[in-house]
Amino acid sequence: MVEKLSPVKFAAKIRCCANDLDDHGVSKLGSLYDLTAHRLIRYAVTVTKNTADAEDAIQATMVRIAMRPKILATAQQPWAYLLRVTRNEALRILQKRKPLQIFSQCKQLWSRDSATVEENDEAQVIRRALKRLPTNQSEVVVLKIWEDMTFAEIANVLDESPNTVASRYRYALQKLDNYLRPTTREDINV
Repeated sequence: MVEKLSPVKFAAKIRCCANDLDDHGVSKLGSLYDLTAHRLIRYAVTVTKNTADAEDAIQATMVRIAMRPKILATAQQPWAYLLRVTRNEALRILQKRKPLQIFSQCKQLWSRDSATVEENDEAQVIRRALKRLPTNQSEVVVLKIWEDMTFAEIANVLDESPNTVASRYRYALQKLDNYLRPTTREDINV
């Protein structure tokens, strides 16, 4: 497993990659991708509900950053900026999709998930519960729990107020508790 960097060190590495990209050109894009892709895809899947679209959003993000790396290098919060670009690219992809196509792809994703044995049962149950949330709530949960971001940082990424973000987080946790509670009761009765 890859060592998780502190938010400050992670931001510094992103800034360093962006400066290298600005100084040496596209050949340095791989280091930024290697550093951030796993986390960006996890977030983009939350927005798109589809791995292929999430990967497309990451590719579009990398192209956008490669064209103007100085913006990322000078951003006050480079990780939040990168997440925001990714979110915008994911939303662009979704806007191009017809609602029926999204439904079809989500249905395929669900069937693939149930056949996958890569993750343990608890992780699958949690992931499914997270997918049941509205996107605006699930993305707050992912950014808060997995990205260790503050409500102010999440608000910056989503272009919302910190109070709105905090409310979405609270509602999401309530829903997750309701979704997961039946599983917990089953475990107790066994």
